[in-house]
Amino acid sequence: MDYFFFIDLIQSTVDGLLFGTTYALIGIGFTLIFGVMRKLNLAYGAAALAGTYIGLVIYLMFDAHPALVFLASAIGSGAIGLIVYLCCFRFTPSDYPMASLLASVGMLLFIDEVVIHASHGLPYPYPSVFRDAIIEVGDVWVRGDLLFVFFMCVVAMAVLFWLLYRTPLGLATRAVSQQPRAAQLCGIDVTRVNMMTFGIAGILGGVAGAMTAAAVGVLSPVIAMGLTVKGLIVVVIGGLGSIPGAIIGGLLVGAAENIFLLLRGVTERDIYVMLLLFIFLTLRPGGLFGNAQTRD
Repeated sequence: MDYFFFIDLIQSTVDGLLFGTTYALIGIGFTLIFGVMRKLNLAYGAAALAGTYIGLVIYLMFDAHPALVFLASAIGSGAIGLIVYLCCFRFTPSDYPMASLLASVGMLLFIDEVVIHASHGLPYPYPSVFRDAIIEVGDVWVRGDLLFVFFMCVVAMAVLFWLLYRTPLGLATRAVSQQPRAAQLCGIDVTRVNMMTFGIAGILGGVAGAMTAAAVGVLSPVIAMGLTVKGLIVVVIGGLGSIPGAIIGGLLVGAAENIFLLLRGVTERDIYVMLLLFIFLTLRPGGLFGNAQTRD
């Protein structure tokens, strides 16, 4: 193997692992909602994108600091996540899961169209942090902006784990995830837990959307479909219902995407990512950590 190709391969892997944390956050959002309600929210990626556009509006209108832009993106995405819950999940029949699934597909298309019309389908510059910072480790360069993205995503994951395992809300969420009927009999408000889950997942999606735009430097409506598809690939690889699986799946998808970009170019990159998905579906249908068990 040529030495310079080997260095490029390491460089692509490092960049992919750092950026893969954004995919991990999207996968965690899908996993949270599925773990609590046993339903897929296909409007999740679109809601994350819409929240990111809220931050973009603040940036373009007021030339706001990037920290405020990122915060607005996260809060906006969380608020839109609550709207998606009320429109697509709160009042749909619980014994007919296809109703909420199809409703979330409709919401995906609706949000996507609103974003496209509002932005005229054009990409806009998005604030980045430490873009000009480069850390040299031998012959490998680590981009400062990707390190920032990695750090912010890790912080978001750490806060999520704290919420799930160190707070009463986390205890209630895990109780509803395991036995919703028993949790309700114990006095837990299942509807409130479901709403909080959508809000928290939405905030994670907003962080992922903001970090994706910050790493690329622009925000475009086409990101919505990428976030949705890559998030679903992540949860399939990691195992639907497994948060550790979503983290590992996101890192794998990020690294594989960059390696395929190096080997086959941007036009074939996603083809080989989908091939990776098919391999996992064939060899390990339950994902790395197995799918969440079906509740009684």
